[in-house]
Amino acid sequence: MSKERLLLSEKYKAFLRCDAPVEFLEGTTAAGKTTVGLFKFMLKVAESPKKLHILAADDTGAAEKNIINKDLGILDDFGVLVEYKGNGSGEYKMPHLLFHTSDGDKIIFVVGYGNKRKWKDALGGQYGCLYIDEINTADIDFVREAAMRCDYLMATLNPDDPGLDVYKEYINCSRPLPEWEAETPQEIKDELKEEPKPGWVHWFFSFAHNLGLPAEKLEQIIRNTPKGTKIWKNKIQGLRGKATGLIFPNFDRKKHVVTAAWVKKQVAAGKLRFKKFSAGLDTSYSAKSPDTIAMLFQGITEDRKLITLAEKVYSNASLDTPLAPSDTAVKFVDFLEHCRKEWGFAKDVYVDSADQATITELRKYKRLQGCLYNFWDAYKKLEILDRIKLQLGFIEQGCYLVVDTCVEHLSELDRYSWDEEKDKPEDKNDHTINANQYSWIPYKHLIGFEEENG
Repeated sequence: MSKERLLLSEKYKAFLRCDAPVEFLEGTTAAGKTTVGLFKFMLKVAESPKKLHILAADDTGAAEKNIINKDLGILDDFGVLVEYKGNGSGEYKMPHLLFHTSDGDKIIFVVGYGNKRKWKDALGGQYGCLYIDEINTADIDFVREAAMRCDYLMATLNPDDPGLDVYKEYINCSRPLPEWEAETPQEIKDELKEEPKPGWVHWFFSFAHNLGLPAEKLEQIIRNTPKGTKIWKNKIQGLRGKATGLIFPNFDRKKHVVTAAWVKKQVAAGKLRFKKFSAGLDTSYSAKSPDTIAMLFQGITEDRKLITLAEKVYSNASLDTPLAPSDTAVKFVDFLEHCRKEWGFAKDVYVDSADQATITELRKYKRLQGCLYNFWDAYKKLEILDRIKLQLGFIEQGCYLVVDTCVEHLSELDRYSWDEEKDKPEDKNDHTINANQYSWIPYKHLIGFEEENG
């Protein structure tokens, strides 16, 4: 047995006492998630009436190194009660742990989710407890197959690209317990927006909860991680976001996100005056892809700031009755009217010029119903790379602000990335960003500290 002791913070004690069918442990690196999670997982296995269970990591080598044999790992914690059969034995030919409990021997299969052929062979029947290490890196098909076969699921993860399927389908369906909700970063609480599943619990753990982490080791981890990078955001702050290839890496929620109440207070005090309002619409009507219909409303202030004030996003893939261009026309006008009453009047608005069907419907709506707005084709002669360059400059100057209720736009700013094989942006995670750009391009000379000549 190791000389190390498992030191538990109050939050980890609450985690050990919690009885939930599904638990996700998210947070910073070196927060103790794996160490304490494994201890609880083994206790759940001992309590389970089922004999067969699963422990999954990227491959069996990673499981042996990071879970089974490490200090305060399974063999260290449970000593003679656990035997590791790396080459299988007897009835079970695949790697497994033999766990001697007061309720008889339990079998915990050690599965590598990185090899589809192997894990497909491993899955079959029903299991008691399922532990998935670093679920954010797991094959989503494995997660789907394995999760439906267990009574209890525990998964650990470091924050990652929030666009991954595992967030939408699993992690974002969980919620923090009320007494620990305040310790979950607001950025992550904003992401936990899928329909909640009964009893699913989200736990956020940071360095502060790992009482066994020496101060000098924590200082070394922080010192060796470049501040301001995405790996700093993921590993040190415990916030989600792609680690590499981000197009807007200088967007910082602490600096660039404001509340609607703050904006209105500044306006009321005369500290903020809007010079121009505008809106953009980006459309895609596919019901077979995550493409969306994105509406964005923005204000430009006299002191040359661009503030994204409101958004409305629809996805035909998630609607029982998909939207047609005629539906979008009605919804866009409704959106503009709502924004006019809350913020101000955007007389000229800009629509994806590739979608002439929607532009035709909007102009038809104006002709037949009458409305205040002029609908213009988006100006696309300003190429995408030039738009990005301008936007990066707005952000760097502190002239690009977003109201916190624009959650889809904030999410895209965290995900919009360069194509790894081509020197251009990926064709995804960009719908509100496109709508945003359509809206400000005609007024770019009014934004930022350097006013264009001519």
